[in-house]
Amino acid sequence: MAGLMVSGTQVSYVGQSCREIPEHLGRDFGHFAKRLDLSFNLLRSLEGLSAFRSLEELILDNNLLGDDLVLPGLPHLHTLTLNKNQITDLEYLLDHLAEVTPSLEYLSLLGNVACPNELVNLEKDEEDYKRYRCFVLHKLPKLKFLDAQKVTRQEREEALVRGAFMKVVKPKHHVCCMLPCSHRDDNGLNL
Repeated sequence: MAGLMVSGTQVSYVGQSCREIPEHLGRDFGHFAKRLDLSFNLLRSLEGLSAFRSLEELILDNNLLGDDLVLPGLPHLHTLTLNKNQITDLEYLLDHLAEVTPSLEYLSLLGNVACPNELVNLEKDEEDYKRYRCFVLHKLPKLKFLDAQKVTRQEREEALVRGAFMKVVKPKHHVCCMLPCSHRDDNGLNL
């Protein structure tokens, strides 16, 4: 099968333009795969991932995953990369990860709106990113690496003290216009 690579307990299905996880992947490899790479696809859903109960590493970079992301319980997962997706609601994601990935130690969210830095938004700066790291570590205190940077003792201590107050505000989905709100339909769109 083109694009499918299996090596020991590692399964890669990269750049296949799939919108969902193919059923045959879980059926054929889910029972033994410890590392799954589904990067550079068009995934909007992770349905089918529940077949991969033994995963330790999950790479989902460069997909179309958004705020409706749902992971099954993955008790052994220690590495998750979600770089360059469409995640904007950081708090929802972190609460979900805390619930379903209790062993998570490495998380990367670079290239998502939820990860405020100059790569995504030129209006963001280093202070925005520091607040983001503090909030993430408050929500996921077991992390050892965040966005390919080792978590420092100082960051961990700051997250304990101030993390709850560093909430990153979810950006608005649309930019308000100059028209009064009475000129908008029920969806907030201009008439």
